[in-house]
Amino acid sequence: MCAPWRAIMATQKPNRFYVYNTTRETFVATEAKLADGYVSRLVGLLGKTRRWARPGQGLWIVPSHGVHTIGMLFAIDLVFLDRDGRVVHTEEYVRPFRISRVTLKAQSVLELPPYTVFRSGTQVGDRLEIGQVDGRPGVTMDERAPAR
Repeated sequence: MCAPWRAIMATQKPNRFYVYNTTRETFVATEAKLADGYVSRLVGLLGKTRRWARPGQGLWIVPSHGVHTIGMLFAIDLVFLDRDGRVVHTEEYVRPFRISRVTLKAQSVLELPPYTVFRSGTQVGDRLEIGQVDGRPGVTMDERAPAR
């Protein structure tokens, strides 16, 4: 079976995504970026300043079971997602130079500005939809592409 994030990028690799909490009917991020390569996942938000941490921003790290904030300059919220787009764990206001809990149920992690989890009301068990900002329809994580 093809990974869900691959279905989103089937035609071309988009540079911006939205993240919508379908359970709470609220946006979690409106301008999230994808980190799916070795270097992009390793670097993550390193080098970003507090200006990045505006509401609506995000970084979707695929695949990932946990992250660190070593070398970061600001705190972040974390949302851990399983392969179906369900929230399996959240961590709020993770300060710089910390290591998150490793969650083996998670297939990806959303790094978000601080207080995003609180503002959006996101909780464990919620379902998130991730789609392209440029007008293409979004897909829920359970609408996988057919196996190759």
